[in-house]
Amino acid sequence: MMTRETIFPAGRHALYEKHGYSAAIRSGDLLFVSGQVGSRSDGTPAPGYQAQVRLAFENLTATLAAAGCTVNDLVDVTTFHTDPQSQFEDFMTVKNEIFPHAPYPNWTAVGVNWLAGYDFEIKVIARIPQQA
Repeated sequence: MMTRETIFPAGRHALYEKHGYSAAIRSGDLLFVSGQVGSRSDGTPAPGYQAQVRLAFENLTATLAAAGCTVNDLVDVTTFHTDPQSQFEDFMTVKNEIFPHAPYPNWTAVGVNWLAGYDFEIKVIARIPQQA
């Protein structure tokens, strides 16, 4: 039976405890990261769409780092957008800063009508690098 190990970024464990889920689960050499939003340390959304996207990626990066990963280890990405048509340009600005060149991970973008007060969420699967 495969064991699961919970992963939490530094300083955010209480947020996940409060809502009853893990930031990420390590299973074998895969890391399954829960949806990350642009939440500040007090749990409120960053003001403005592009700021939320940037902070969501920062929160994602912190969760990945807690498992020994980076965005270069991403295999599959799913993003959720409350108004994809009007948000696309701002989203692509941030995405292109984080992923400036190939190879890119798989990516699925989904339009949704509610994200609990947020306008962007990202969830990923990463392959954990071999430890030397």
